[in-house]
Amino acid sequence: VEELDGEPTVTLIPGMNSKTKQMCFDWGPGEMLVCETSFNKKEKSETAPNCPFIYIIRKDVDVYSQILRKLFNESHGIFVGLQRIEEELTGKSRKAQLVRVSKNYRSVIRACMEEMHQFAIAAKDPASGRQFSSQVSILSAMELIWNLCEILFIEVAPAGPLLLHLLDWVRLHVCEVDSLSADVLGSENPSKHESFWNLVTVLVLQGRLDEARQMLSKEADASPTSAGMCRILGDLMRTMPILSPGNTQTLTELELKWQHWREECERHVQDGTFASSPRLESLCKIMLGDEATLLEQKELLSNWYHFLVTRLLYSHPTVKPIDLHFYAQSSLDMFLGGESSPEPLDNILMAAFEFDIHQVIKECSIALSNWWFVAHLTDLLDHCRLLQAHNLYFGSNMREFLLLEYASGLFAHHSLWQLGVDYFDYCPELGRVSLELHIERIPLNTEQKALKVLRICEQRQMTEQVRSICKILAMKAVRNNRLGSALSWSIRAKDAAFATLVSDRFLRDYCERGCFSDLDLIDNLGPAMMLSDRLTFLGKYREFHRLYGEKRFGDAASLLLSLMTSQIAPRSFWMTLLTDALPLLEQKQVIFSAEQTYELMRCLEDLSSGKPERAEPDAQRLQDDDIETTKVEMLRLALARNLARAIIREGSLEGS
Repeated sequence: VEELDGEPTVTLIPGMNSKTKQMCFDWGPGEMLVCETSFNKKEKSETAPNCPFIYIIRKDVDVYSQILRKLFNESHGIFVGLQRIEEELTGKSRKAQLVRVSKNYRSVIRACMEEMHQFAIAAKDPASGRQFSSQVSILSAMELIWNLCEILFIEVAPAGPLLLHLLDWVRLHVCEVDSLSADVLGSENPSKHESFWNLVTVLVLQGRLDEARQMLSKEADASPTSAGMCRILGDLMRTMPILSPGNTQTLTELELKWQHWREECERHVQDGTFASSPRLESLCKIMLGDEATLLEQKELLSNWYHFLVTRLLYSHPTVKPIDLHFYAQSSLDMFLGGESSPEPLDNILMAAFEFDIHQVIKECSIALSNWWFVAHLTDLLDHCRLLQAHNLYFGSNMREFLLLEYASGLFAHHSLWQLGVDYFDYCPELGRVSLELHIERIPLNTEQKALKVLRICEQRQMTEQVRSICKILAMKAVRNNRLGSALSWSIRAKDAAFATLVSDRFLRDYCERGCFSDLDLIDNLGPAMMLSDRLTFLGKYREFHRLYGEKRFGDAASLLLSLMTSQIAPRSFWMTLLTDALPLLEQKQVIFSAEQTYELMRCLEDLSSGKPERAEPDAQRLQDDDIETTKVEMLRLALARNLARAIIREGSLEGS
């Protein structure tokens, strides 16, 4: 995994000439922005670039396929289920459970493949049809590789049952025989059908000897001259010893029986039993495992691994797993015959037959267009405890590295990112850090999406990300003049500075309109109002209005005075507070005591003299504005009258 595998593929950008122009780019987590600059290394810079576009280059285009999205969604549930049952997996039940998980993954691949095949058939234009057919081929190869890995690494089938599994593997993936059988048997005279002998041969090549016997019986009925030969060959097929799943015989017994059966087949060939029928003789030679005869059937075998399994069936039925790679390599060499080089799929299958798990994963990573396959297969093999010893040199194990890559690709999609969260969760080393980096890049297009992201962050105690998201939403709300929502988000973000900003906007709106918006929110701030002094003032000022509305004038007066004397009220708002005190000063009943009135008078003088400790620029304007001057005079008069009334009242109370 650590060595360089070769030169990376070149991606051509339409309209750009990197030889004459310089390109600039910016990396993202799942894509790259590329554009042409007007800077030229050799000549003077030009004003206009030749290519005025900005291109987005994505590394995981498969996430945008509607059908493959089903693959990602379905496999996500299987993946999460596997992580959750890990603790329960023990002993024999562990192996059975892991095999079941593997089959579930394969069924999802096959379902997507079948759906993709239907789309390929229904495609209206040739280009789409080719694209869908290409995806079908890729999915078919993925299932072929996964199935082989399941047999060799998860089932860990011993000699005997190993061949049965490999036969099932070939039958599942070389399935043209079923349609061929339907064509032949659907004809009026099957034995005279042009593909009759091809069908019989393929059935023998796949070890489907019962079906081959039935076909031979049709030939015997139609051709009395070859009936005797068909019966003899049919008996050989019937008596071929095969280790069935429920059979209790040992491998030694099977080998002895098989040797006797093989000798009988050889005797018939040497005696010329089938000499008058080259086709029947060819079938008998196939059953003897004659390599030259097998290679004559290249077209029907279609690939080297079918040739391998047929060869093992008729020459080495009790092959041991450790010997598989010898037969696999020789079968590949014999089948290709030096005429062509192995394809990437051939190399992957060969690595599996050599039990080189890491090479399988490496080759798949290079050959396949996305990380889905290698990420899920590696995770499953890791649960089989086959990868523990393989750590990468850059601080993570192979399982985690591939899962991180796959999850990063999911985060490039507008909805699949939610699946990526769980994959990051199950990466103990770097998963949380990666999630934090990726989740900050999710575009919060709607409040519903923002709430989803927020819930994910809160569940994982990602405090900084929660704060960041809330601040973004608060800013959006302020821009849309939704002050209540902005205040709510700033409180949730515990952002004192922004809460102060929004509170100032509330107070400014109150000064302009004479009433508060979002009263329910302000009335129910509770402990949240302690986040900032301005927010506290906003909450307490609203409480003053409520007390005044309830005609609790004494409580209202005390609260108003405390807001001014505690310096919690912004200086620019003092005149508003003093103006709010006027109705209380003019009440028939004395509300403010003499001491409280002195405090109000001091605040007024501080404001009008323009020399308070925390003077703001607006204070100077008070002296020059006629309206403000009138207000000041009215307040002085009201305060003087109230002071006189308060002194008389307090003096009379003392006298009594």
